[in-house]
Amino acid sequence: MSNSKQSEAQVVHAPVFISGDDLETPTLKILRQDGTTYEGAELPEIDQALALKIYDTFLFIRALDERMVAAQRQGRISFYMTEIGEEAADIGSTAALDPEDMIMAQYREQGALAFRGFPLEQFMHQLFSNENDLGKGRQMPIHYGSNELHYMTISSPLATQLPQAAGYAYGLKLEEKQNCVICYFGEGAASEGDFHAAINMAGVYKVPAIYFCRNNGYAISTPSSEQFAGDGIAPRAVAYGLKAIRVDGNDVLAVLKATQEARRLAVEENQPVLIEAMTYRLGAHSTSDDPSGYRSKKEEEKWREKDPVARFKNWLIAQGWWSEEQDAAEMAQKRQNVLDAMKKAETVPSPKVDELITDVYDVPPQHLQDQLDELKAHIRQYPEAYPKTAGRLDDE
Repeated sequence: MSNSKQSEAQVVHAPVFISGDDLETPTLKILRQDGTTYEGAELPEIDQALALKIYDTFLFIRALDERMVAAQRQGRISFYMTEIGEEAADIGSTAALDPEDMIMAQYREQGALAFRGFPLEQFMHQLFSNENDLGKGRQMPIHYGSNELHYMTISSPLATQLPQAAGYAYGLKLEEKQNCVICYFGEGAASEGDFHAAINMAGVYKVPAIYFCRNNGYAISTPSSEQFAGDGIAPRAVAYGLKAIRVDGNDVLAVLKATQEARRLAVEENQPVLIEAMTYRLGAHSTSDDPSGYRSKKEEEKWREKDPVARFKNWLIAQGWWSEEQDAAEMAQKRQNVLDAMKKAETVPSPKVDELITDVYDVPPQHLQDQLDELKAHIRQYPEAYPKTAGRLDDE
């Protein structure tokens, strides 16, 4: 609290300890699983066009995740991460933003990028690290980025985007732009020091930032109960001067409503906000993970009954905006589209080896050029270990 608030605080003359257990964090819920809304619930700003765009993105991500996990198992790509079960969180929140608001993602927000209009072909180019990849094949799969769509390129180290979001938002404030930054992270990332540094800076400088925590219960294999003793992540924000709200992360209408209001606070009042979306990762942490080692099938099935995609579909059907027949046909088409795009992308050549040292310096320094020459010599010496798709030399 500020010095003035400290001076106005209640004074006592015997020890009185405050406890987080005395605080109750409410959870915003609007939509029931059967597609009906809770009595008295306030709907977000949403019309048929927006609702169908959100749901179309849901179906696309389901098809993409399904096909690309299969592709990884077949050895066609090296790695993948799904967002099955968490689609309402990133897609619903992105739907509340202005297209020029900056998105800083962790690594499970491909739905946010899809909602912004990232082409299927570009998803594939990145996953296959070919010469048409915007990142020139320098990142492992699912590390997307798009300058055009205001989606900051994903970085592998956990939580690096959190302080970056505070700094970027401070820049927006100084430039007096009517935009904000949304920064996605998991509850596991909130255990990193970067989390505390970031939201402290956001609170002190009053920047237009929305910190969006996907609390899916596990930091890879570590359950929340072993990560922190407090009541989730939302209460932490209050101590740093942010406003906070907890939502049902499987309820896309609740996520949309909360983010619309959070954006208003961030942009109009320079009031940073933390949203904690309570959800669940139905799939493995990544294709390198086996969740059966740390959670039960019974637990997973309990959460499958809360599927955010099925919940929203039920609501759309109740509005007369969708049907089961449309659903089946559209999903089949999306699966085919993903399969067709995948087959094309895996035939595109890899970037040339020279691309490894471009874009950082105007003229690559000598030590990088020397390393590149050594790499080329090594590839030429052992060509059988480097198939054509693994990298091309400049003279090929």
